[in-house]
Amino acid sequence: MIGTDTISRVIGQDVYDEAGEKIGSASEVYLDDETGQPEWVTVRTGLFGTKESFVPIRDADLTNDGVRVPVTKARVKDAPKIDTDGHLSPQEEQELYAYYGLGGGSDAGMQTDTTTTGMVDTGRTDTARTDMTNEHGTVGHDTSGPTTDNAMTRSEERLSVGTRSEEVGRARLRKYVVSENVTETVPVAREEVRVEREPITEANAGNAMDGPAISEEEHEVTLHAERPVVAKEAVPVERVRLDTETVTEQVQVDETLRKEEIEVDGATDTDRRV
Repeated sequence: MIGTDTISRVIGQDVYDEAGEKIGSASEVYLDDETGQPEWVTVRTGLFGTKESFVPIRDADLTNDGVRVPVTKARVKDAPKIDTDGHLSPQEEQELYAYYGLGGGSDAGMQTDTTTTGMVDTGRTDTARTDMTNEHGTVGHDTSGPTTDNAMTRSEERLSVGTRSEEVGRARLRKYVVSENVTETVPVAREEVRVEREPITEANAGNAMDGPAISEEEHEVTLHAERPVVAKEAVPVERVRLDTETVTEQVQVDETLRKEEIEVDGATDTDRRV
């Protein structure tokens, strides 16, 4: 059971249905003006918690995980649409009792303001309240949850761009053998026979007449010739290595950023955006 001493622990807690499925988060607790006990809790549901539904809290339990209510999530989803303006009229309360099948809200009790349900923030029971002070001491109906103060925070996304290093490829050195034809011209020398004839003179007469007058004989000369000789050897010609260098270029980054806008409704004849 949830009493007046545990109301502060209810606001902002997650609300679960009877099967343990999360419904939303508790926003406001409404007290029965006649008994002073918690009777209803508004639960934020829907996308981003923009919808509030009334859920009976009379037989709910407060656990370490949140608030467990004795109804189903589907039941809460289709609950009557009632404005959370800080006070329930007898007709609105009777509609909720009928929808959830709860006993309470007798016709006699619904006819006067003293039996209607008032929100826990003020303790006032009149239905004509306009400037209602919430639990944080600010003027106005708290529609943003238990952590709201007297100002609204406007946020926007900022783009933070950096870089990271990642592997994009590899380079390697590979040595292999190719063949090519090389032609060079080499001078070679050879000997050829040349017959020389000289007349008999006083200078060579002695040699010419040395021997028989008439005879047969041979005289030979050895001829020589050069031939090209080829020899190959491997010699180092250069050293090759891999290195890296950093090249910087400009890259455009496109991203969509969100930001909040705040409009002021009802303050002047036209809405103002800040």
